[in-house]
Amino acid sequence: MLALYAPSPSAINGMAFDQEYRTNDLAGSSSPFHHLDLPYLQQQLQGEVAELDQSPPSTAVTGDPTIIKKLSHNASERDRRKKMNCLYSSLRSLLPAADQMKKLSNPATISRTLKYIRELQNQVQGLIQKKEVLLSSISRKVDLIYQERHKQSSAWRSLSNVSANRLNDTEIVLQISTFKVQQTPLSHILVDLEEDGFSLLNATSFESFGGRVFYSLHLQVERITYMKSTNNLNENFLSPY
Repeated sequence: MLALYAPSPSAINGMAFDQEYRTNDLAGSSSPFHHLDLPYLQQQLQGEVAELDQSPPSTAVTGDPTIIKKLSHNASERDRRKKMNCLYSSLRSLLPAADQMKKLSNPATISRTLKYIRELQNQVQGLIQKKEVLLSSISRKVDLIYQERHKQSSAWRSLSNVSANRLNDTEIVLQISTFKVQQTPLSHILVDLEEDGFSLLNATSFESFGGRVFYSLHLQVERITYMKSTNNLNENFLSPY
């Protein structure tokens, strides 16, 4: 059984005196805590705690070779995946616009790219065949044009009287007499002469009785090709002069 007892008056007086002494001692000038600002201390402690929370892990953890190796492996793997994603993105940009609008996975991108390459190869083959057909058609047309011009040239040369007078080493005067009914344009004659190496300096024409037309052509040729061009004229339609 607990015995309850009341403190004696002397004990009560002693406790009261001791409490008063401690209060007066803290409030007095001799107390080392009388000048401290408690709210300021509390704010400073909170700031230090926040800095500790944001500080990096201790060297005891990061210095572990296993953890360092794992972190390095994870970083390398992230870089590898980033590069692969960039390559796949570049590959998708080469696909047709309709495929670029789709969200293709990486395997689907590879499959569509291989199919697209085959499509392009077929298109190239078709264009090559089309080119060959066009070249063949152009060649036939060129041959027909050449044959037609050759017929026209032969016609006016065989049915015309032509004579030439040499002015100097690079110039001659060509006189052509033909019939109007032959309807040989002067342009055809000039084209033939240009092919033989002559260039036109001046030209005159007049028509006489009987439907006969006379052309007088002042021609020039380079000195180094003069003899060859003159021989061509003589062989084709010129009489000796």
